Amino acid sequence: MDEFIDTITPSYALGIDIGGTFTDIVVYDHDSGRQWSRKVLTTHDDPVRAVAAGVATVLADGHLEPRHFTRVVHATTLFTNALIERKGAVTGLITTAGFGDTLEIGRERKFELYDLNIAKPEPLVPRNLRREVAERVKADGSVRQPLDREQLLASVERLAAAGVASIAVVFLHAYANPRHEAEAVQLIAERQPKVFVTASHEVAPEIREFERASTTVANAYIKPLAHQYLGRMARQLAEQRIPAPLLLMLSSGGLTHVAEAQRAPVQMLESGPAAGAIAAAFFGRGDKGGNLLAFDMGGTTAKLSLIDGGEPLTAYSFEAARQKRFIEGSGLPMRISTIELIEIGAGGGSIAHVDEIGLLKVGPRSAGSQPGPACYGLGGTEATVTDADLVLGYLNRDPRDYALLCTGGAGPVHACHVARKLGLREVICPPSAGVASALGLLVAPARVDRVATVGIRLDRGDCAALEAAFRALEDDARAVMADTGLKLETARFQRLADGRFLGQGFDLVVSLPDGPYDRRDAAATRRALTSAFEAAYREKFSLTLPDVPVEFINIRVAVRAPVAGSEVVLQGRPRGGSEEPVKGRRPAWFPEAGGFVETTVYDRARLAVGDRFTGPAVIEEEGSTLVVGPGASFAVAPTGNVIVTLTP
Repeated sequence: MDEFIDTITPSYALGIDIGGTFTDIVVYDHDSGRQWSRKVLTTHDDPVRAVAAGVATVLADGHLEPRHFTRVVHATTLFTNALIERKGAVTGLITTAGFGDTLEIGRERKFELYDLNIAKPEPLVPRNLRREVAERVKADGSVRQPLDREQLLASVERLAAAGVASIAVVFLHAYANPRHEAEAVQLIAERQPKVFVTASHEVAPEIREFERASTTVANAYIKPLAHQYLGRMARQLAEQRIPAPLLLMLSSGGLTHVAEAQRAPVQMLESGPAAGAIAAAFFGRGDKGGNLLAFDMGGTTAKLSLIDGGEPLTAYSFEAARQKRFIEGSGLPMRISTIELIEIGAGGGSIAHVDEIGLLKVGPRSAGSQPGPACYGLGGTEATVTDADLVLGYLNRDPRDYALLCTGGAGPVHACHVARKLGLREVICPPSAGVASALGLLVAPARVDRVATVGIRLDRGDCAALEAAFRALEDDARAVMADTGLKLETARFQRLADGRFLGQGFDLVVSLPDGPYDRRDAAATRRALTSAFEAAYREKFSLTLPDVPVEFINIRVAVRAPVAGSEVVLQGRPRGGSEEPVKGRRPAWFPEAGGFVETTVYDRARLAVGDRFTGPAVIEEEGSTLVVGPGASFAVAPTGNVIVTLTP
């Protein structure tokens, strides 16, 4: 029997999640269900260096053979940080004559109406690096004025002379006819082959010039960084003799391959938070029916997302690098598919300060990984959330007994307090909560999203043309999915549309019936599509407009496919043995009890399925600490999750 076991070839999956403070490394053995993890401080000067160190440590600790890895999945905040910190490439913009100021004009609305000193986000491309060229495509896709090739090439030469490393090409109505943009890309590649180029029809082929231009420019701004970084990551894994393909987490919560991520890295702006939401949906589906508020707090940011029916909600636009945290219009609009969430700059490493009127504020400045919170002992001198957690007794950082491994799993420390403020009665804390986002990468499906502008009225539109447009998007998505190189199981195609009642100034993204749409009975097809829109509109607004035609502005396709071999088993430690889960006791601060209270400290690794205890309690594991207040109770579910029940 032992000889038979020795012949079984293990199958490992590697998840890598780079955050602002920590880089999380997780290895999962799909055959045995074993897991190895490591948190290392993020090396901001070269993020790949931390990955290399973390992977090497996990391989050594687990005695794992690199050749047995079948999949590597990666998420990172590197690209969104480049936007926020304005550390992308020097970028130029080539656009239609007369539209050079689109990025600054925007929607001509103030996000704070009465602020006389309002400062809008500075465009990623300064005015001196925006060039206008003669060309014009009409809204119906017909060419009114051919592209002036000589003027284009002259503009390219001037931008190259100014040190531009990347160029965004945004022509009017290119979503309807991309011919001029495609021609411009070819000419730029021939004249300046070392300059990166992004055309709007390649990343945001939909109506509305400002949002399309903003998305395209952002993609161009981070494209050189993405190309270099992802290429280096792939080479580093190869140097560590890991033969598995590198897959990337998209903002939509799906996976794609390196070439697609390098082509359109703007799709990865929210890849890190998306991984956390996917992990929450996975870990919580067995204990709460898939209806969750997912709270993910790391070292730099805190994220909250809604899981409904086991699936995170999807949005089809968001704002990056907002000037004001919660105010719409204060950031850079991006037209990409993303998991819908709220993110604030307040994590374990966020620095606390007193403002000009004496109020305590936390964030958005963070101590990061260098020097980190003061309690790390690495030179930090400013008080952070993690330092407060230590002083309050929630964290055991005694250097005589323990090595400092993480603070990035800050969510469990604050979860019960947040739940009480929200009026919730239950908190679920999964195993290895500190690296849950990295584990979420390993259960994510492959996903491709595509969009096209159609502008069709359902009362008199051509159903055959609509079906052809959907088929074209599905074929494109299918080709990208095939390029992942994975053995994909059954793919699920979802059709959606940005619809509105005729004359409205806003759109509502709605799910549509599966195709194909019957060309022989166009009337029935129109009724089915109209009914789908009206049902979604009624659910959103509780009414519909009588006798007003419906029009679809954009159509969308979302293709998802579970990745073969991505099964992860959720199973808690069985009862048995004589290990005592209590590690000791220490005072911890609980305001509901009036101050410090003697608190029991548990070792999570020794908790077994069915164990039940009452608070106050501190539950410690490598990577995170769960704090349970007085009056609350907790139990270990069969999934291994710790379920905390709060008192009213």
